[in-house]
Amino acid sequence: MDSLVTAAIAVRDNDKVCFLHVNYGQRTKDKELECFNNLCAHYHPEKSLVIDMPWLGNIGGSALTDQTIEVKDHNGSLQIPQTYVPFRNANFIAAAVSWAEVIRAYRIYIGAVEEDSSGYPDCRDIFYMSMQKTIDTGAKNDFNIKLVTPVIHLKKKEIVKLGLELNAPFEYSWSCYKNNYQACGVCDSCHLRLKAFREAGATDPISYVEGIIL
Repeated sequence: MDSLVTAAIAVRDNDKVCFLHVNYGQRTKDKELECFNNLCAHYHPEKSLVIDMPWLGNIGGSALTDQTIEVKDHNGSLQIPQTYVPFRNANFIAAAVSWAEVIRAYRIYIGAVEEDSSGYPDCRDIFYMSMQKTIDTGAKNDFNIKLVTPVIHLKKKEIVKLGLELNAPFEYSWSCYKNNYQACGVCDSCHLRLKAFREAGATDPISYVEGIIL
């Protein structure tokens, strides 16, 4: 959902956009790839690229990539959840910067959220400021590449409202950590998404497991 709205912002603010998707062995990779393809058909980016990062799955250590680790239901804990994928966003950014250097993309948008999220350390503003310094010192830099995190300080309900204003196709987004076809409604990510739509006074267009109270 956060990435979808970020994509809508990028489309609004730029003449040309390119979309990047990563398969990294996540449980919901099939549904996420389906959503990516639907978004490409909707927004018609100049270029699109799907890359595989199997090492994140091979390394494991996350309930998203290791089938032996259970995805727990939302319990309100303030601890970093088991769904944290070790240093995932750094890997994503590195790939995006490599592609940006080749296609001369001046901005890299990523839908990280710090203010109202599950508490992942690689979703904090300070992390992206540090990554910007890494790009500034480690890339070829015959042109400037800037990281853009337009929703990082928004509440989830604000992200929903902004997406609605931008006519973002929420039906092509997926937040569930457990399932590929019907969202579970009880994992951390589903909880935050449902809460956001409820507080925004909007209806979530995706399908949830029967019996889930929305």
